[in-house]
Amino acid sequence: MLTMGLDIGSTACKSIILRDGEQILARSVVPLGTGTVGPRKAFGEALDLAGVARSEIDRILLTGYGRFSFDDADGQMSEVSCHARGIYFLLPSVRTVVDIGGQDVKALRLSEKGALENFVMNDKCAAGTGRFLGVMAGVMNVKTEDLGALSEGATEEVSISNTCTVFAESEVISRLSAGVRLADLTAGIHASVAKRVASLVFRGGVVRDVALSGGVALNRGVVRALARELKIDVLVHPDCQMAGAIGAALFARQQL
Repeated sequence: MLTMGLDIGSTACKSIILRDGEQILARSVVPLGTGTVGPRKAFGEALDLAGVARSEIDRILLTGYGRFSFDDADGQMSEVSCHARGIYFLLPSVRTVVDIGGQDVKALRLSEKGALENFVMNDKCAAGTGRFLGVMAGVMNVKTEDLGALSEGATEEVSISNTCTVFAESEVISRLSAGVRLADLTAGIHASVAKRVASLVFRGGVVRDVALSGGVALNRGVVRALARELKIDVLVHPDCQMAGAIGAALFARQQL
């Protein structure tokens, strides 16, 4: 039995094909979000990598910010449910999931059996999101995916006091004009994100183990800063970015 999960995000699209809800046959990540060719490309790449046709997929479920914008599927599921299910599949010991997306941040509480018990989210402000990191990277003229490695060269953490993305952008420009090192400034940006995210996580309650979900989890600087704020280790699975797509594929199998 083959099922596919397609996670259509605001900045990237991820697809997974599972066999019998257990084996990952193919995965695809396309750095293009909803409203672009990203969903169709991620969809096609997964099929090609698995060596199967669309007709051989028993059920396809969509999730993510743009889940209503793709019509070649059998249904859709909220990203909250899918990230919870996906992280539990990857890391069964996890009870708190922190999903830092392109447009919002969510903190999820899971039961011992992986059921979603509670969640809190911030979708009113870009601070603490992937979009915030992308804006700051643009100001510094570096790639967003290079921020984590860049911050490892920091000798100090330059504080970013503004939580508003617009004002923080101006603050970063001012710091750059003053000759602040990029590595030190990046470390400060990561700390700003971590403080914002941690405040949300504390609202929902922190229960071990804690794991990060989504593409921002690949940023080692953010992971370190968040672990420091939460005063607890934060787990990151190599497939953390695929959690939403995995959850969708698992729900697709459950519906058959």
